[in-house]
Amino acid sequence: VKKNHLFLLQILYILHILMFLCLFSSRYLSSAESMEATDVLNPALNYGIVVDCGSSGSRVFVYYWPPHNGNPHTLLDVRQMRGHDRMPVVKKIKPGISTLANTPTQASDYLHPLLSFAAAHVPKTKHKETPLYILCTAGMRLLPESQQADILEDLVTDVPLEFDFLFSRSHAEVISGKQEGVYAWIGINFVLGRFEHADDEDATVEVTTGSQNQQPISRRRTVGIMDMGGASLQIAYEVPSAITFSSPQQEEASKSVLAEFNLGCDVEHTQHVYRVYVTTFLGFGGNMARQRYEDRLVNDTLAKNRFLTTQTGLSEDKPYLDPCLPVSLSETVFRDNHTLYLRGQGDWPQCQEAVRPFLGLHNGTMSPGGVYQAPINFSNSEFYGFSEFFYCTEDVLRLGGQYDSQKYSRAAMDYCATKWPILKQRLDNKLFSQQADISRLKYQCFKSAWMYEVLHSGFRFPTEYLSLKTAQLVYDKEVQWTLGAILFKTRFLPLRDLQQETLRQSHPSWLRSSFVYNHHLFSLCILVVVLAILLYILRLRRIHQREQRQAEALNLLWAEEEP
Repeated sequence: VKKNHLFLLQILYILHILMFLCLFSSRYLSSAESMEATDVLNPALNYGIVVDCGSSGSRVFVYYWPPHNGNPHTLLDVRQMRGHDRMPVVKKIKPGISTLANTPTQASDYLHPLLSFAAAHVPKTKHKETPLYILCTAGMRLLPESQQADILEDLVTDVPLEFDFLFSRSHAEVISGKQEGVYAWIGINFVLGRFEHADDEDATVEVTTGSQNQQPISRRRTVGIMDMGGASLQIAYEVPSAITFSSPQQEEASKSVLAEFNLGCDVEHTQHVYRVYVTTFLGFGGNMARQRYEDRLVNDTLAKNRFLTTQTGLSEDKPYLDPCLPVSLSETVFRDNHTLYLRGQGDWPQCQEAVRPFLGLHNGTMSPGGVYQAPINFSNSEFYGFSEFFYCTEDVLRLGGQYDSQKYSRAAMDYCATKWPILKQRLDNKLFSQQADISRLKYQCFKSAWMYEVLHSGFRFPTEYLSLKTAQLVYDKEVQWTLGAILFKTRFLPLRDLQQETLRQSHPSWLRSSFVYNHHLFSLCILVVVLAILLYILRLRRIHQREQRQAEALNLLWAEEEP
């Protein structure tokens, strides 16, 4: 009996492990499946197309998703389509669509190669139900509204004549920087799984929505994002708690930088209502910040030299000592028929002091105009830093990933104090990352100080903050804002499917669709459980037969011993 009991416990333990592996492998296989070529022969798949009309060019992205699982609290499982070569289905053309400002009737012809490319990848039988979104960004924003309208009108009129996609007037628009930031925030958090239900080990936050009489809800903590490009800086993060404004003016100013939206398919449910702070700081990118810094150097040097006999910076033998260039590096700046000669001093603390005024701090914010910044709970938050945040920490300092301000500042200080010939030798010896080049070496000292000041003086992150990760990819994938756009645009599609299922009075859609989509994995789990049970039954039968034989032998022995 004890042996049977022990064996039963072993079987139960093995079953527990197997079921855990089944659940774990379902997530793993789902992730691995997204890296495989999309099964275009699967009639259950749905598709969506987003065209990103940027300033320098336009790109088309094709997405797909399996049937919704039927739970109104979960989002569509949107994934980027992959071709037979397992590469993402993406195509780019140049120049930007804004170059058609004076010839708007050519807009549809301009996008024809991208739409033809998408049409060739989406199954023909799915075209009529595949939504197409044409979203224009920075380049189009600079055009007068009349020229924007002319380009969009041509697209709305002519695109449906050649393509059968689900496309209407509301599907072609010029989106604001705020919308673009929100879409980027949605895309990153979706890939990280932050919109899924929280497990016991997940970090959570208490969220209060704008709904009246709505109790706070606890859900998985989302991540904030910071992205510093060459020309601009952008930040976006969730503000889970209700905000108290110090004045009506501040409340009014916040409206342009706060967005509240429901990602769920049912407006009555608040599980996916998010309040996100998002804003863009033009001129705060790494390259533009350096340009503004050099402009100031030229103007200040010319002004000072008017009252001094020594003409510092106006000749090679009397260069201006720039604390933000590596030691002994010589650089020349040209501005309006003026030439300024610089020599690197490599003083990182002094460089920090020199770049801080360019933050334009005003009442604790990062803009002379007093742009409102929503509070951040640094004790319960997490951020990702992209582009220059990653390049500054990784390309030469090799500190990408988990950000530590003390390690970063020490490494940046040592780098700035290193003589220029030594840095060039290290580059030649390939001691830096593959992305590092001469330009990175020259301006790393400046950019590392600028990034530090933006983070700690501008956004006021504590120096002991350890929940910032600098990254170039998320799960080895470059996440585009277009993913967030398709998620937001298609958020009501699950509700349509659910309503159709209710009318048909059929089996619950979550059971059927999940079974159809994961039937191989589900069948495998069931088979494992059945086999384990059969093994247990066979073991019991063998034990029973052995005990019977032993009993018969004993009976025979007793019979022989009887006189």
